[in-house]
Amino acid sequence: MPLAPAFAHTGTGTSAGLLSGFMHPITGVDHLVAMVAVGLWGQLGNPAIWILPIAFPLVMAIGGLFGVSGFDLPFTEIMIAISGIALGLAVAMNIRPPLWAAALLVGVFAVFHGYAHGRELPEAADPLAFGVGFVIATVLLHLCGILIGVLTRWPVGAQLVRASGAAIGAIGGYFLLSAMGLVT
Repeated sequence: MPLAPAFAHTGTGTSAGLLSGFMHPITGVDHLVAMVAVGLWGQLGNPAIWILPIAFPLVMAIGGLFGVSGFDLPFTEIMIAISGIALGLAVAMNIRPPLWAAALLVGVFAVFHGYAHGRELPEAADPLAFGVGFVIATVLLHLCGILIGVLTRWPVGAQLVRASGAAIGAIGGYFLLSAMGLVT
């Protein structure tokens, strides 16, 4: 059964440069929810609030290099979908693993997100500008998650953040079903 690409990874069209790279994670819902979830999950406290959102784009860049080099990384779309599910559930269930475990999980997901977009870079008119725009948008989405996560200081805000995590997990579930060709 062929796998359908997640929303942001259609492989169609040509990426132009900085603006295209910047808009890609914002308009690709699968990427957007995972990036916001990383920022939300950073509410594990210091130093997770900074380590997770910094580690993700750094490791994502390594995954991007794998993609550009033509390295074959199987199950990419499935892992991107699973990242939404896992990160969303971690936020929804207020899971607080040791920092090394959270960073490892975020790093694994970052490799797959970076790889998917690295595969698209050769199509870009200006691959470097596209990559820079993509990383900047990713960092800003992490910051959005961190700012939303500040709501956890209040009981109602904590419930809203957990509900956001559940919504992210559900969106990830949809993308998993899509990647498996079970929904369109």
